[in-house]
Amino acid sequence: MDKASFYAVEGVDGCGKSGMVRHIVAHLEAGGRAAIATREPGGTPQGEQLRALLLSGNDDAWDQQSELLMMTAARVEHVRRVILPSLSRGVSVVSDRYVGSTIAYQGAGRGMAENYIRLLHREAVGDVWPDLVVVLDLDPEIGLARSKRRLSDGAIDEGRFETLDLAFHHRIRQSFLDQAARDPDRHVVIDARGTPEEVHARTLEAIDGWHTN
Repeated sequence: MDKASFYAVEGVDGCGKSGMVRHIVAHLEAGGRAAIATREPGGTPQGEQLRALLLSGNDDAWDQQSELLMMTAARVEHVRRVILPSLSRGVSVVSDRYVGSTIAYQGAGRGMAENYIRLLHREAVGDVWPDLVVVLDLDPEIGLARSKRRLSDGAIDEGRFETLDLAFHHRIRQSFLDQAARDPDRHVVIDARGTPEEVHARTLEAIDGWHTN
């Protein structure tokens, strides 16, 4: 495990991404690899400001085109200020969401053309894609209940996407599965049902298997 790698953890809301990112970082560090945790939208002061705008309030707060452009703007800062500099120093990066979420949410969810999203990504940040995408697959109904409970318990104003109907979230789930099916060498799909310990074990086993291939 000499080369620094870029990992993205994807999935529907409430699938356990944030906790999984922390476990992956700890696992990499235990194996002797420097690693950092980050997130999208966010990861930089600029990105966190955009996150506050994008994830709070009512769904009609932004036109879908504005939403896509702000997600991409946050990613430009993230890639240029965090991801690429870290990788160049030999530090692996584990991100809670990346462009796969844009393809799922703004593409499959909102109905924007995936080709346009991919073109915008290439023009904005170049050919920067994760080495490995971990998709935590979970029934959106279960995930939404978890996510709404977490936001309520923590008094966190980031529930804009949780207000959308279940059909929207089913489209997102299917998009993640479709992305993984089209690019299996870069994706692992993990059954996110069960206890956190069970899901963590499945994920770390899959990552170790990917490293040995």
